[in-house]
Amino acid sequence: MAGGWGAKAQGGGMLLALLGWISSCVTTFVPLWKNLNLDLNELEVWNMGLWQVCITQEEGVVECQAHGSFLALPPELRISRLLMCLSNGLGLLGCLLAALGLEGWRTCEDKPGRKRQLLLGGGATLGLAGITTLVPVSWVAYNTVLDFWDETVPDIVPRWEFGEATFLGWFAGAFLAAGGLLLACSARASSTDTPLAPACHQGPAAPGLPRGHHLHPKTADLVI
Repeated sequence: MAGGWGAKAQGGGMLLALLGWISSCVTTFVPLWKNLNLDLNELEVWNMGLWQVCITQEEGVVECQAHGSFLALPPELRISRLLMCLSNGLGLLGCLLAALGLEGWRTCEDKPGRKRQLLLGGGATLGLAGITTLVPVSWVAYNTVLDFWDETVPDIVPRWEFGEATFLGWFAGAFLAAGGLLLACSARASSTDTPLAPACHQGPAAPGLPRGHHLHPKTADLVI
């Protein structure tokens, strides 16, 4: 029963981890972290990401321009770049480690302890990847809220709002953390399913002799 739960937890954890890692990679590179609708020109929508700014016009034409300088970016965008790239690397590493520790793989079949260590290491790495995804996304969202409600800025000035990548990043971080937790729990569950060695049983006593009685060699020759 516990073994079946462990296999299901491993499958569910790997599925969540892969979804979270793919979503994190998409969040890193799409220019949809912030949206800006201009009241003076409603035919244009500005989108900002970590790497570029894009303008979408009513005709469907999209024009993108990369950020001029890394040092010229706001601190949250600079650090978010680094953390998101780190998250993508950790997510890939965690998926590889966890995959090698799954019960369906033949890797280290003769070493169940090593497979549990791979699962635990993969789960911990995926959890760290989830944290490094949630931190930059939440930081950018927090600054967006502060700028939106800044009373020192005139009301006529357009305000940046949440983009689609913000919500995708939150889901990605949650999926990575949940997948890592499931994989780590399945490793702990599999450690309790290791079968115990069978107890040694004493062979049946000779018929007609009381338990614990042994024949003397000379007596045995007479009996034969």
